[in-house]
Amino acid sequence: QVRLVESGGGLVQAGGSLRLSCVASGSINAMAMGWDRQAPGKQRELVAIITSGGSTNYLDSVKGRFTISGDNAKSTVYLQMDSLKPEDTAVYYCRLITTRGSVFWGQGTQVTVSS
Repeated sequence: QVRLVESGGGLVQAGGSLRLSCVASGSINAMAMGWDRQAPGKQRELVAIITSGGSTNYLDSVKGRFTISGDNAKSTVYLQMDSLKPEDTAVYYCRLITTRGSVFWGQGTQVTVSS
């Protein structure tokens, strides 16, 4: 069983920054970790992902503003969000993909960007 706990969400003005953290515990055999988000009335979308080898990929709309990083020793993944925009407002969910292809999500953390 895998447990993911996110932290770091909150309210910020447009142009500001937030850093999300996600700590994984349990039977972790992670192939990749990442962050999804879901805004009200919209589908959940993958924002950023990092593989165990350090490769990263980003949603086009966040490229150059968001940075994903990981600490394998701490089983933690971070999402540094800079130059935030109101359209970044969403619940952000940590995602873990195991080497067997199973996917787990955390409970989510709210990010609200005011204009």
